[in-house]
Amino acid sequence: MVTPLDETDRRIVDALVDDGRLSMRTLAERLHISRANAYARVDRLRTTGVIRAFRAEVDPELSGLGTSAYVTLNVRQAAWRQIAEQLQALPGIVHIALVGGEFDVVLLVRARDNADLRRLVLDEIQGMEGVVTTRTLLVFEEPEPHGPRPTD
Repeated sequence: MVTPLDETDRRIVDALVDDGRLSMRTLAERLHISRANAYARVDRLRTTGVIRAFRAEVDPELSGLGTSAYVTLNVRQAAWRQIAEQLQALPGIVHIALVGGEFDVVLLVRARDNADLRRLVLDEIQGMEGVVTTRTLLVFEEPEPHGPRPTD
């Protein structure tokens, strides 16, 4: 059973989305709650899966992944779970979504360059048993994510 989030939980989630490096002390001060309350709530949010992880947001280009693309797949439905496991194991696949509509799967892929992207799509993904077709949409530009940026 999913427990609904109250206003304080939502404020905690919003604060941590803005800056996942907040200390419990700063979080508590910002939200006007005790540190013990902040610790308990964040622990509960993690235990229940509301907060999945804390991670760094890395600029793909500055980290050597200058080519990005959305790749759509049509797959044999019976092979979806096996394909999903294989896709999760491939480096460079940032996001996987099973979708409804014209395509079955949409991937966000990051690669060093076009040759690396070509290898990933043509050799790795198209070579998977159960993948029927792929379509690659190159990303020309990605605006900065919205919302406050952490300062440090």
